[in-house]
Amino acid sequence: MSTYLPTIKQLQYLVALHEHGHFGRAADASFVSQSTLSAGIRELESLLGVTLVERSRRVVRFTALGEQVVAKAHKLLREAEELSDLVQAAGKPLSGELRMSVIPTIAPFMLPRILPRLKQERPDLKLLLREETSADAVESLQHGRADCVLLALPFDTGEVDAEHIMDDALYVAFPKDDPRDPPAEIPPSMIDEGRLLLLEDGHCLRDHALAACNRPELRASASMIGTSLHTLVQMVDNELGLTMLPQMALDAGILNGTQVVARPLKSNNASREIALIWRKNSPRAEDFKLLAEELRAG
Repeated sequence: MSTYLPTIKQLQYLVALHEHGHFGRAADASFVSQSTLSAGIRELESLLGVTLVERSRRVVRFTALGEQVVAKAHKLLREAEELSDLVQAAGKPLSGELRMSVIPTIAPFMLPRILPRLKQERPDLKLLLREETSADAVESLQHGRADCVLLALPFDTGEVDAEHIMDDALYVAFPKDDPRDPPAEIPPSMIDEGRLLLLEDGHCLRDHALAACNRPELRASASMIGTSLHTLVQMVDNELGLTMLPQMALDAGILNGTQVVARPLKSNNASREIALIWRKNSPRAEDFKLLAEELRAG
């Protein structure tokens, strides 16, 4: 076997530089000095006998071959992590380090209720959390930056395994003194497209809400300006419009201290599915199923 093979560390440095596009930020993310990271990538280029990165004072640009090497490096690093996971999975169930990405419309409402109990009942589990939009979380999963993702479906996740956690109903939230005296359940036909406030691009809850209403004109007219559900609630409380909220946010008290009223959306698909997903054939699949049980129990 040839001894002239890239090291895992060299590949990690290369992938970090590709992700961050800057030597300093890539070094910080890798917990090494910039000179160490730069030297590691130069050693890799020397070992392979090719230029992977074009360097200048202002930009870092990967060559065409460099892009191909990065794609292969992602796969090799995932397989190396899975090798480590295979050994870890043979030990105590649901223990050790586990990296989980969670989307912003779930994290602040579900995790505070679950984490204290999980810490008490699974003291050997070191759960590393990362809050990301659905698209970024799925990318982190595929590139090996996350071991599993807690997100809302439907969403294009690619080839993954999944465990259902719960169904999360959608509600329409509006100012307390709404002049139209809304009924106990709000049909999509009652939603004024000129008043609907939704989360900005990148949040899947926006798409779930629009799909539940099944009114194409809402997609074109709704104001996509909210950066978080808490921001939307404050806008509604100040009578700037109405919005859609998931039940878990209501259960967590997002309306506390406001005059906002929420009523269920009356629609055939007025809910989203909360699920835990992970890469197919992961050696830690049993751990993820146990984690899903813990999340359901919460």
